[in-house]
Amino acid sequence: MRKVAIRIALLFVVAAVVAGVWHRRGRERGNAGGDLVLYGNVDIREVELAFNGAQRLASVRVEEGDRVTSGQLLATLESTRLEDAVAGAEALVAQQDQILAALEAGSRPEEIRKAKADVEAARAQAANAERTWQRLRVLARQDANSQQQADDARAAADGAQAQLQAVQESLHLAEAGPRREDIEAARAALEAARATLSLRRRELADAHLYAPAPGVVRDRLLEPGSMVTPQTPVFTLALDRPVWVRAYVAEGDLGKLKPGMKARVETDSYPDKSYSGWIGFISPTAEFTPKSVETTETRTRLVYQVRAFVDDPRDELRLGMPATVVVSLDHPNPPDERDRSSSTSP
Repeated sequence: MRKVAIRIALLFVVAAVVAGVWHRRGRERGNAGGDLVLYGNVDIREVELAFNGAQRLASVRVEEGDRVTSGQLLATLESTRLEDAVAGAEALVAQQDQILAALEAGSRPEEIRKAKADVEAARAQAANAERTWQRLRVLARQDANSQQQADDARAAADGAQAQLQAVQESLHLAEAGPRREDIEAARAALEAARATLSLRRRELADAHLYAPAPGVVRDRLLEPGSMVTPQTPVFTLALDRPVWVRAYVAEGDLGKLKPGMKARVETDSYPDKSYSGWIGFISPTAEFTPKSVETTETRTRLVYQVRAFVDDPRDELRLGMPATVVVSLDHPNPPDERDRSSSTSP
């Protein structure tokens, strides 16, 4: 009886070995028939959103898990000081603009006419002072008048002549208008004021935080009333368009892959569901197999990173989710260009 039992046990062992070998060969034949199986994880880009300014957070308009669109307003800062700074910069621009306009316009006709009238008045005074001095000089020689009075009259005549020359120069300046250097200096001051205004307006615009692309709010990190800086993120946004699987291919299978080849993605979370996709990127450099990838190959073997884009219309795939990529070697044609653009657009 013992020998019979041993023989029966040996028969079971042999049958199990034969079944295992048969199953392995069948699986190898199935893989060789047109599918290449790769292993990796779902990858999604993330961005930390922060304000480009230091103010107090006024409002937060989205919650964690909310889906946002490109350009959607997410949060705002207190803007009273920023608005006052813009108003002050606008007033400075207006002031400098008027200064430049006045210089470019030159002297007004009324100013020139006044300068001419001043010249005529000064000429009359100079002529009168000259006549007075001439009379007093003659009288002084005849001892009919003191020499002091004659000297005073001469000084008055010289002063009147100098005053005439001064008002004549003022007339010339009025007719010539402002100097070119003064106009250029005023123009430069206006440009500086405009640059300051542009900066103040940019600071005011930066008090509003917008979504850079469609995605899902992963983390809401701050609440209204918090002080923020450019180094303080307010949200973490998951950019789930596109979604891809970061997988790895062994060096021996590298020649079987080309960008655009169709693929099928499977996950443990949804074992009865597969997602269509295609190979979008093959790394030009080799690396060691990462520990996070479960394969039947030796982990120290060199592999190449592959990026398989996935169509995930129901947003079921999550960052880091283990995934299996099955590449169809019998259908290497890329997907329709419209599907590619809709899935790979950020």
